[in-house]
Amino acid sequence: PIVAVTDGTRVRPHFEVLLRLRDEEGREVMPPEFIPAAERYNVMPLLDRWVLEQVLEQLVPTRRDGRDEAPYTVAVNLSGTTLSDPGFIESLVEMLERRDPVPGVLCLEITETAAIANLATASYVMRELASRGCLLALDDFGSGLSSFNYLRTLPVHYLKIDGQFVRNVADDPVDKSVVEAIVQVGRAMGVETIAECVETRAVLDTLREIGVGFAQGWLLGEPR
Repeated sequence: PIVAVTDGTRVRPHFEVLLRLRDEEGREVMPPEFIPAAERYNVMPLLDRWVLEQVLEQLVPTRRDGRDEAPYTVAVNLSGTTLSDPGFIESLVEMLERRDPVPGVLCLEITETAAIANLATASYVMRELASRGCLLALDDFGSGLSSFNYLRTLPVHYLKIDGQFVRNVADDPVDKSVVEAIVQVGRAMGVETIAECVETRAVLDTLREIGVGFAQGWLLGEPR
């Protein structure tokens, strides 16, 4: 779950969809074990397509059902290799047109480093998806930051602050300054901020003091 930091803020439920793999013997395999292999052998676009097909089929209501307002938001990660796949955007647009999802339900998360590495492609893909009712989040924000200027070209709705700056934000003045800077830039651009890896009450209180909009982590809810 991704929850509002400020008490009493009324927002629709927001979740990130996480992926697990079961091996031949039924054991659960975590993403750090299988995603690097999938990227190395260039099957991440196939994997991401499969995930999006399942999410659109099982979790995203359609306007054909007579619904126009999003009951919740579900976020799905896209890998950098998928973003670079020339056939991906066409297949995703075809999926969206076929399903006609309620706008605001599907949020796509793209890492900051992948967006910077493929800025022209990322900008094109994100604008295509935003025009079809998808929300967009820049994931692990701050991890590869060299300039805020490129943000002007990306139509993002959320900045997900990298967990390396969040874990010690209550005790480390440098981490706190980085988070404050990201929040200020987000406000200037009208973009919401989400803090990852929130695991203690002290961190949550500091984020609230700074003005971060949303938080995600084991303190607020474990994967289920």
